[in-house]
Amino acid sequence: MNNMIIFDCERMRHPNTGLYFFCDMLAESLSKEAKHHNQQIAFYVPKCFEGRWGIDHIYKIFHRFHRLFIPKSKAYKLWHTTFQLSSYVPYSNKLVLTIHDMNFLYEKNTIKHHKYIRRLQRLIDKAQYIVTISETTRQDIIKYMDLGDKPIKVIYNGCNKYDGDFEEPANKPNRPYLFTIGTVLPKKNFHVLPCLLVDNEYELIIAGMRSEYEEQIMQEAIRLGVEDRVKIIGTVSEGEKHWYLKHCEAFLFPSIAEGFGLPVVEAMYYQKPVFLSDHTCLPEIGSSYAYYFNSTFNEKQMQLEFKQGMDDFAKGGIDKNKMREHASRFSWDTAAKQYWDIYEELLNN
Repeated sequence: MNNMIIFDCERMRHPNTGLYFFCDMLAESLSKEAKHHNQQIAFYVPKCFEGRWGIDHIYKIFHRFHRLFIPKSKAYKLWHTTFQLSSYVPYSNKLVLTIHDMNFLYEKNTIKHHKYIRRLQRLIDKAQYIVTISETTRQDIIKYMDLGDKPIKVIYNGCNKYDGDFEEPANKPNRPYLFTIGTVLPKKNFHVLPCLLVDNEYELIIAGMRSEYEEQIMQEAIRLGVEDRVKIIGTVSEGEKHWYLKHCEAFLFPSIAEGFGLPVVEAMYYQKPVFLSDHTCLPEIGSSYAYYFNSTFNEKQMQLEFKQGMDDFAKGGIDKNKMREHASRFSWDTAAKQYWDIYEELLNN
């Protein structure tokens, strides 16, 4: 199977995103899996990532003109596309397609629903095997898309077990704090969180790429009189992110449209109380090791849910060791083995 697989890391052009970490973490585990099978794997990467997972592997360099045409090579028999709306897909190879979510169903208008469904269907039509990162997404695909007789399988993302140095932020919180992270967009639903600062002394730290949506968050904070304790800090390094996760009082993730939610399992690994929305895949990932806000995010009810959850966690209502075990079951090495089985199945047929 030498030189037959290309793993697409094109989305690493966009740092500080879930797709960046998906490509980076899975590529690292696939590089180990390839060595285990005494095989080479090729990585389709922006130039700056050439050699990232070892010099024993092959690196095919991304170019923008590939949107129009990706030069064919007889050496490569299988292409793994890691973004469900990718514009960089060859026409001649066998194709594995990873679909992370159908979030556009929950955050776009109806006209765009049809646009994105058509675009996704074109990629599904090209693919020989479909993978989703949650059962929730798999059910959405079955409901809204035409799979024909193509196999579709769930392969969960892994938990990023950080082994680097923790980086204390230059402006570390002055009080005990609640933490969340993600691109600051309406689908993340961060504006419902300031109400949790009423009648306590917590700070709320929101990390992630900033946008105009932060104005809505701060308007809510001003309305509730807690604006001095809401900090929207922008993107952070991995070392800073893990410092915030390690030292926070609780992790909050009220997203209404999520494919997996990597920070959720990272917070669980640090044995923190985790508060999630009950939308899309989050109950599937959090299971019984998280607390859940009401579906409509009623302010008074959220305050009660948060207080009750914190009290319950302090009393041992969730077993911290079992929570960490649950997080550890999400493994990039396991994901790589499952993907490799698919590669072999397709190449052997």
